[in-house]
Amino acid sequence: MVTLPKTNELGFFEIRLESIGGLGANLAGKMLAEAGVEGVGLNGVSFSSYGSEKKGSAVKAHIRFCDIATNIRDTSPVERPHVVGIFHEALSKTVNVISGIYEDSLVLVNSTKSPEELKQKLNMKAGTIAVIDAIGIALEEKNRVNMAMLGALFRLCPFLNPDTMKNVIRKSLEKKYPLAVQPALNTFERGYNEVIFQSFELPAGDQMPSFIRMDTPVLGFATQPMGGTITNPGNSILKDLSISRAGMMPHFEEDKCIHCAACDTVCPDFCFVWDEQADKKGRPQMFLQGIDYQYCKGCLKCVQACPTEALSSEREADGYAEAHRVPHRFDLSVQ
Repeated sequence: MVTLPKTNELGFFEIRLESIGGLGANLAGKMLAEAGVEGVGLNGVSFSSYGSEKKGSAVKAHIRFCDIATNIRDTSPVERPHVVGIFHEALSKTVNVISGIYEDSLVLVNSTKSPEELKQKLNMKAGTIAVIDAIGIALEEKNRVNMAMLGALFRLCPFLNPDTMKNVIRKSLEKKYPLAVQPALNTFERGYNEVIFQSFELPAGDQMPSFIRMDTPVLGFATQPMGGTITNPGNSILKDLSISRAGMMPHFEEDKCIHCAACDTVCPDFCFVWDEQADKKGRPQMFLQGIDYQYCKGCLKCVQACPTEALSSEREADGYAEAHRVPHRFDLSVQ
């Protein structure tokens, strides 16, 4: 009989996956639940929650396990996870991805940073941080990020049998996509083997942050402004679309640019910054200054449209977007 490493007061071992649409967290959650139920005989459930159903929007996948004698009658979102899987590191800019973790929770992050750097970035007081370069592995193996993350998650959940997952991968792909079977298995195996861990103890006299329900409304009948005035209206100026990038981004080389605006024509988010200057004959002309990476979600349509290779698709390096961002003149956030 399989024994869960820890459970909450209801007898559940709970996992929450934080991701964006397109990285496969929903499928990864279903596969995790299947591996626990059919592979080792646990009771389990998996479901997801998300807003707009589109690539790049925030997604949460929730998984619960318990022993076979316990019934699962709770399908509410996982608020106090024992394991958190963060499929996109930049989500921490806008989402409290470690909300509700315990002192000994495991936090898996898709990143190239060290556990110490991630502890500071996530503002974690205690717990174990596991790091896997899932995007790098997926690019090298020509496969999906979720397979590398699944491999790492199986390492974090020793009660799950990785051989069960490999059989599921074979069964799912071998009939329709036989050439994809081995890359998927390689990606899963590398995720399992290449994840690194580091634990951080809670400092003496300190305590974990109190859990706050994220869906609790801030404004109510006693606290809203007079007349229901919207004091902070939504505005795209402060919106950061960088969390939608899945590892690749356009790099701009000004010396190759002919300022034809083919990139600007296909860009869905108006990321390109232009300035009116005089050409060699003194005539006014618009010249491309660069990319405002705050609004770039990494669709790479501009790379396909560029006729001179002034734009190229490259792996996003830490700090590159911030260092090379060219803000729009209307951007109030930089004034």
